[in-house]
Amino acid sequence: MRETDPLFPSSLRDDPPDCLQYPPDCLQDAENRMTRCPRPNGNTPPRKPEVTDALREQVRQDLPEIAEIVDPELRQLVVEAWAYALAGSSFRSIRELPPAGNPGQIVLKRGDQTDHLRGVTRLAMRIADELIEQYPEMALDRDVVVAGALCHDLGKPWEFDPENRARWEGDPRLVGKPSIRHPAYGVHICFSVGLPEAVAHIAAAHSAEGKLLVRSTECAIVHHADHTFWRVLATGNMLKPETIPPWYD
Repeated sequence: MRETDPLFPSSLRDDPPDCLQYPPDCLQDAENRMTRCPRPNGNTPPRKPEVTDALREQVRQDLPEIAEIVDPELRQLVVEAWAYALAGSSFRSIRELPPAGNPGQIVLKRGDQTDHLRGVTRLAMRIADELIEQYPEMALDRDVVVAGALCHDLGKPWEFDPENRARWEGDPRLVGKPSIRHPAYGVHICFSVGLPEAVAHIAAAHSAEGKLLVRSTECAIVHHADHTFWRVLATGNMLKPETIPPWYD
């Protein structure tokens, strides 16, 4: 809230405390807020990603299951979301991300992040198709299942980014380690590009964060597909043993 805002308390507008007396160059328009003045610790907010057609095309190549989405607008938004996520990171393809559940943890012996995303999506589609056929009264939205499965790890380019990891590990006391986990950052990306709330909810609640709320039916499908993917591969000895944390049973 700015001092000129009509809802700004008059007492603060007339005699603002020091914490509200920003230097003039910090008071930029709303569209430039992501690049406003540095924080006291020297960190700046993430720069606004520049999405290119090359990134969009790369996403389509990385995730061919996008074509399973019937709604053309939703299909394009999924492409835009992943292009936006990559543009805000050091990665230029989802294939550049390691096949891991968390940075350095639960890592597949081979493959890349697309193997996980595509595997979870195909599992989720099979679950949805079976339930739609057997229980049509559930009124599942298959497009939301597919879009949510493809987008459930949208925040991983942020959480896995080497520059971010180096900053967080350098001194976790500044902004944490990580500052934001991939489910929460995925929600930011979803809403930034205009994806529906139902898809953002899946990004938010597919992992442990989902224990704090009630998952939608579509989210429950993606959650169990994600869980099944990692747990069965762990049982099948397809994870690097040294990357399995003590809490993973």
